[in-house]
Amino acid sequence: MTALYVIIAIVVIFAIWALATYNSLIRKRNDCQEGFSTMDVYLKKRADLIPNLVETVKGYAKHEADTLLAVVSARNAASSSKNIAEQVKQENMLTDAVSKLFALSENYPDLKANANFVDLQDKLSQTENDIANARKYYNAVVKQYNNACQTIPSSIIAGVGGFAPAAMFEAAASDRENVKVQF
Repeated sequence: MTALYVIIAIVVIFAIWALATYNSLIRKRNDCQEGFSTMDVYLKKRADLIPNLVETVKGYAKHEADTLLAVVSARNAASSSKNIAEQVKQENMLTDAVSKLFALSENYPDLKANANFVDLQDKLSQTENDIANARKYYNAVVKQYNNACQTIPSSIIAGVGGFAPAAMFEAAASDRENVKVQF
């Protein structure tokens, strides 16, 4: 009889642990979704600013059609991404294209002096800072979630519950390259 109570106690303790672990994984997955949604709001805000920026630049840099087309194409691709991994890739391409667009302003002094361009550049810069902060938060919660999914003993519950690791939002390869300085 005592053995039966011990077995029942072990089963109850295991069930409580399994439920607590399962609920913890759900909370962590929800944190990942919230983090991505927050970042997605800022990415949409950036995407909404880009057409105005392109129109402003278009008036000054008529000979830079390739750069303008690259920005618009990158924006459209980023807006239509189907999954996180694809969106990360497309958003990084958009960041590179926008950087090239801002580099154009160096060749067009009148553009740099345009109040609308300066305002859009400031708004886009602030939005980029917001995106960077949202990426940091997202990657932090993804790390916690992935650690929970991949470490024993919670990995057992993650496997049974169908919890798959989440993708990190990584920087573009061009952002990791050393800056080349020439004197």
